[in-house]
Amino acid sequence: MRAEQISIFLENKAGRLAEVTAILRDANVNIRALSLADTTDFGILRLIVNNNEIAEKTLKDEGFTVGKTNVLAVEVDDSPGGLNNVLDPLTAQGVNVEYMYAFANPHGKNAIMIFRFDDLDKAINILKEQSINVIKGEDVYNL
Repeated sequence: MRAEQISIFLENKAGRLAEVTAILRDANVNIRALSLADTTDFGILRLIVNNNEIAEKTLKDEGFTVGKTNVLAVEVDDSPGGLNNVLDPLTAQGVNVEYMYAFANPHGKNAIMIFRFDDLDKAINILKEQSINVIKGEDVYNL
């Protein structure tokens, strides 16, 4: 059920993002989803890619600091209130969303959101109880 996300710490200066994407391009790694958060001095680039092992090794070889985090890819109805159908039962049971971002879904009518929860196991159980589709990691990498 979990998907693996890589996080790259970037110095906040011109060209660093392009450098990362060029390294991944040259390694034939496809970016499926991304989020970039920044502060004054650095940024955190979070990526879902089609091959974490190659991405991590290639970026580390080029001197980047890379971490891995488990996240959930959740199918969300693409309609008003669709996101609340996911968030409301989690909120009711005290599960916090640490961050989230969108995933391009070329194959379906529903949206896919990537979530980092404070308690992934509890979130998985709640989503299952609500019949909300959590997409397997290997399926996410190949969308």
